[in-house]
Amino acid sequence: MERRLGHYLFLFFSKWIWLFTLTSILGGTKGEIRCIPSCQLPLITEFPRDLSELDFTNFGEASAEELVGFTEGSPGAKPNAGGEEKHTVAELTASEESSSKVQPHSEGNKSSCPQKDALNDQPKLSHPKEFTGSASPAAAPSPCNGNVTENSTGDGKHNEENDGEHVDVTVNEENDVASWRRTRSARSAEAWSGFRAEDGEDVSFSDLEELELTSSTFALAGDTAHNQAMVHWSGQNSSVILMLTKYYDFNSGRVTESSLWRSTDYGSTYEKLNEKVGLKTILSYLYVSPNNKRKIMLLTDPEVESSLLISLDEGATYQKHSLAFDILSLLFHPEQEDWILAYSHDQKLYVSVEFGRRWQLVHDSVVPNRFYWSRLGLDKEQGMIHLEIIISDGRSQYITCKLQNCSDGNKGKPFPGFIIPNSLVVQDEYVFIQVPVGGQSVHYVSYKRNAFYPMTLPKYTLPKDLQIISTDDNQVVTAIQDWHQNDSYNLYMSESRGLFFTLMLENVVSSGGPEGNIMIDLYEVAGIKGVFLSNKVEENQVKTYITYNKGRDWRLLQAPTTDLQGNKVYCEQPYCSLHLHLHVSENPYTSGNIVSKDSAPGIIIASGVVGPELTSNNVSIFITSDAGNSWREVFQEEYSLFFLNQGGSLVAIRHTPLPIRHIWLSFDEGRSWDKYSFTSSPLYVDGVLGEPGEDTLIMTIFGHFSHRSEWQLVKIDFQSVFQHRCTSEDYMTWQLHNEGEVCIMGMKRIFQKLKANVRCVKTRNQYISQMSDSCPCTQADFECDYGFERQIDGRCTPAFWFVPSATSRDCIRGESFLNTTGYRRGLSNNCTEGTLLKYSPRRQKCPSHAPRGLQLFTSEGTLVAALERNVTFLVFLEEGLGSMTSITVDFGDGTAISYVNISSIDGGVKHIYSRVGIYHISATASNSLGFDRVLLFLHVTCQLEQIQLLAPSVVVKNKAINLTTVLRPSNVGTVSYYWWFNNKTEPVVTLDGTMSFTFSKEGRHTVTVQASVGNTVRQDQMTVAAYDYFRSHILGFSSYLDELNPGVSEWREDISRVVKNSMVQVTGINEEQLLVTVLPGLPTTAEIFILPEKRPRVGGMAEKWAHLDQLSQVLLSALNQDLIQFTLKPGVQVNVYATQLSPAPLVDSSDSGHSSTAVIMLVSVVLMGLAAFLIYKFKRKIPGINTYTAEQPDKEQEVIPTVTSIAIPNPEGDQLTSLDRVDVQLDSKGRGYLPSHTDIKLSDEAPHVF
Repeated sequence: MERRLGHYLFLFFSKWIWLFTLTSILGGTKGEIRCIPSCQLPLITEFPRDLSELDFTNFGEASAEELVGFTEGSPGAKPNAGGEEKHTVAELTASEESSSKVQPHSEGNKSSCPQKDALNDQPKLSHPKEFTGSASPAAAPSPCNGNVTENSTGDGKHNEENDGEHVDVTVNEENDVASWRRTRSARSAEAWSGFRAEDGEDVSFSDLEELELTSSTFALAGDTAHNQAMVHWSGQNSSVILMLTKYYDFNSGRVTESSLWRSTDYGSTYEKLNEKVGLKTILSYLYVSPNNKRKIMLLTDPEVESSLLISLDEGATYQKHSLAFDILSLLFHPEQEDWILAYSHDQKLYVSVEFGRRWQLVHDSVVPNRFYWSRLGLDKEQGMIHLEIIISDGRSQYITCKLQNCSDGNKGKPFPGFIIPNSLVVQDEYVFIQVPVGGQSVHYVSYKRNAFYPMTLPKYTLPKDLQIISTDDNQVVTAIQDWHQNDSYNLYMSESRGLFFTLMLENVVSSGGPEGNIMIDLYEVAGIKGVFLSNKVEENQVKTYITYNKGRDWRLLQAPTTDLQGNKVYCEQPYCSLHLHLHVSENPYTSGNIVSKDSAPGIIIASGVVGPELTSNNVSIFITSDAGNSWREVFQEEYSLFFLNQGGSLVAIRHTPLPIRHIWLSFDEGRSWDKYSFTSSPLYVDGVLGEPGEDTLIMTIFGHFSHRSEWQLVKIDFQSVFQHRCTSEDYMTWQLHNEGEVCIMGMKRIFQKLKANVRCVKTRNQYISQMSDSCPCTQADFECDYGFERQIDGRCTPAFWFVPSATSRDCIRGESFLNTTGYRRGLSNNCTEGTLLKYSPRRQKCPSHAPRGLQLFTSEGTLVAALERNVTFLVFLEEGLGSMTSITVDFGDGTAISYVNISSIDGGVKHIYSRVGIYHISATASNSLGFDRVLLFLHVTCQLEQIQLLAPSVVVKNKAINLTTVLRPSNVGTVSYYWWFNNKTEPVVTLDGTMSFTFSKEGRHTVTVQASVGNTVRQDQMTVAAYDYFRSHILGFSSYLDELNPGVSEWREDISRVVKNSMVQVTGINEEQLLVTVLPGLPTTAEIFILPEKRPRVGGMAEKWAHLDQLSQVLLSALNQDLIQFTLKPGVQVNVYATQLSPAPLVDSSDSGHSSTAVIMLVSVVLMGLAAFLIYKFKRKIPGINTYTAEQPDKEQEVIPTVTSIAIPNPEGDQLTSLDRVDVQLDSKGRGYLPSHTDIKLSDEAPHVF
């Protein structure tokens, strides 16, 4: 008996251990998140089959035309040694109809990526969605170069223009894996409503009968190598699906193959259309008109040919049209289906009013992504275009053009001045620009196309960056990074005109995207107005907050009461709450991992964690059915979820690297799930196309059966799952509330939704049903007005910097204003009566007081203006009764102009200055009670063409010299001079074009001078040699040289070089001891310097001077005997001679000491005068000197210094030949011997004078 009992105990414990081991192996999971970048429209890409190459995309709701990417693993993937299978933790992807994480600004985005301008809410391309993955270990680079817009619109709302947009995406595999790899503790994911989640697709469920869905599979034969796909399903009661598959070559960075497929039966079968579009045609993009989805446009690869293929019948037939330019981005008109703007690679904007069949140039030098269609009811004409054009570096201009006539006469300038480049945003009723004022960027706004005014922020808000988030409901929401913030932004909200902003939420998490764009953790819930989620930084922790009244009040999210296994969750606020990932912040390419839908109000699905802060570990999937009041955990592993049946049902697909054949359906908002098989063979899932039709229940799953198979398109028809069309009995109501408070934003709102587990088909008009009733106003319906801050007790009191008595800007334009009570009702709030009158502003008559806050600046935002050009002065008045305040502008040149009121100068005041100078401009605003005056000093300049530096080429060391400049033109206005000497890094700055300088070191020195006038800088440079002693002589040239003098420095340098070479050749003097400088001006003169030898000469200064005197005599003798000459051009021989003309003094004579050179010159003049007197008196002839008197009237008097005659030795003997008997030729043919100065003999013969 004991033995039998022991035997039973042994069997019992053996089975228990075996079950425990099996449960551990099957239940243990290890997940990792991989992020695939996506633009607004994803790209389906063939998956790698090696687990190391996997790229797992985030997931979420698929709207009518949305594809959601998956990642597959190797068919042979096995559990690891620890018994854990590798799974993929998927992130939810926001649908088009939901408002995902807000990316307000996408700077520098390549236009080839059809992105929403973060500020303007307009798409730049319109074609179907595209998913990208990786067909190799390196992720696929995309034509859009990785530039994405995270949100369907920059402001968090869906825009109809976005339909049909296309985006390519790029992935960095290694970074994504490293950023998001994590290990989840083993969880045996028990089934929901009594079922257990599948740990593997082949696990059998003893308690669950496998259900099958109606499906069909079609293989895209011949496209095995293609690794990208674009799909379009119009959904307008149409069964047509278009699919463009491409092979993207990662090495060349371009598409090398393409195939176009078309289905007319909701995807059951497809026809290949390559023959219709041309067998050799390579297609790169697919575009669809957002206003008529029967109109299709295909763009060919510009590397092969630049053309468009246009279809007007949903892709059945095509017409080919050649293009004269390469398209970078497209912008479709919001109402006119045939109107398209096309931006080219060379910054030109074209327009077509025939859906691309013909194009016309609108304007060149257009800033990328800064062009907008006009809006009917706001702009004067429907066919207008708003443009930002490039004027010069750092300056742009905002203009408007007529559709087909953008000539200068038809251009409008809504803002008269220049703006900061890439700052124009036209969005709804608002136009935003940035203007440079005083070296700072000032944000301006125009409401309903009226005059521009500065956006007024709370005082001491000093923004480093400002992004426009939303312009919904006639209200501007901005994100501002204040001076002390680095990784967070503050949210501000305006009144209707976008002028005055109040704080909405502080320290919102931000992250940098590609190309420097900014992404803000702010999510607007679809289907219910005023509900937002945001991640906020508090004490170095990131926490998720929710608001139901558009930012007036925020609170933490309540954590689920139980987990997926039904265990109680202990989580007490504020120490613990639910935190959601509103976007994958570590990877800017991924879409948001939170989803909601207009047709399913109140349902939000998101990934997140429960705890003290938001983390990336142990992420689960949560769902709420009551707009965020209560949450349930529905998955502890990652699944992709889609809305089906107009939001009445949910579809979940496991996010796994293994092939799958099952999906899960829920008919009770995720509380229970049913398992269905959709294919007989396991499929590696690449992407999903959700239901696009009005009433269709069709979904298409894209994938591969193996890594070498073609694309497999599995069409799933859910019609068989549903039993009947919905009736009123199938619906129930639920009331929106905020922790029990049903009056939200002044209204009680009641919605209809399907009852749990009702399997009926909804029609399009059944999900809109909503009932509302207004509530009496309370203090909770009012937010604090500009200048007021909310206290702990809820009251709004003035900030310390605010002066409540300051009147509104309305008084500048009208005679009455709304005097604030410190409160303002939210623009979306619909409360009535109650405390409405108590908190509402009261209209009062504008008080009569002296004007204040007058501002004056130029339209360019600078203090420099060009001569003879229009200068536009802008005048703004902060406070004052505009109708009673006159404005006078004095231009400082003797002219002034007066205006009766401020409204007369909306377009600015223009003036032209005819003379350069600094002008003192003033503006005065005055009325009977006083005045305000503002001053501006304007530098009027003209273009500086040239600066010339004048200085002696050789100077005496330690003696001051004068450096002078000559400007052309001479009068250019205020000039700043920058002087650099040798290699010094800091210049000497003067306002005068002359300066005195002393060189203390012997040798050659470089002098550089720059003249700065306005934005123009000109420069000249020369070399100055400094020595202890030297000799110099002034040279003259044959008079006809003046006629050939062009007056440029290069010509003077060439003449100096030729003259020097001639002197060296004739005299034999070392070239290093000669320096010739041709002086500027006429008559043409030059100066020859005889320099000391480089080797120190033995002897005293007397011997050194004697040596230079000897060289000087040799040189003068050659000059006076006409031996120094050169050929200017054939037949033109120029003689060089010595003259006593002196250049302008360049040596500073302010020194009290006497110059030895000056003393010698003085003595020489006295001696020469005495000699002349003796010659005249005694008429004696002195050898070597010719005396000319008035008896020789046929020749001008010349004074020739004492010279010597040069004798040249005969090459055949020692006999010397006198120069007056030998014809000396200076060319190389006639000169066989060049004498050195040691061969020179003195002669009494007089020189020849010509």
